[in-house]
Amino acid sequence: MSVGKKRILISCGSGAVTSMVARKKVEALLIAHGYEGRYEIDQVPLSEAVEESRNYDFIVATAISPNEVHCPFVNGVTYLMGVGTETSDAEILRLMEA
Repeated sequence: MSVGKKRILISCGSGAVTSMVARKKVEALLIAHGYEGRYEIDQVPLSEAVEESRNYDFIVATAISPNEVHCPFVNGVTYLMGVGTETSDAEILRLMEA
């Protein structure tokens, strides 16, 4: 979707608490892989994720994938559980290059 900076949407039930945990993990991953300054991150409640996803390159959600998202979905539950983060990390890095 974007030319230049990737637009990343992070979502959880309220758009605040668990999405902030995921955001910090995603930012650390992106900085560690040299993407600093090449992305923008916004957070929204899951109830707004479907409509907002139209304007983003991908979404990382700390809940199940909402129906009908309009961009690629990355499972952010892994960042809360500490299990399976490699899969989510790999998908984010792949989407950053897409």
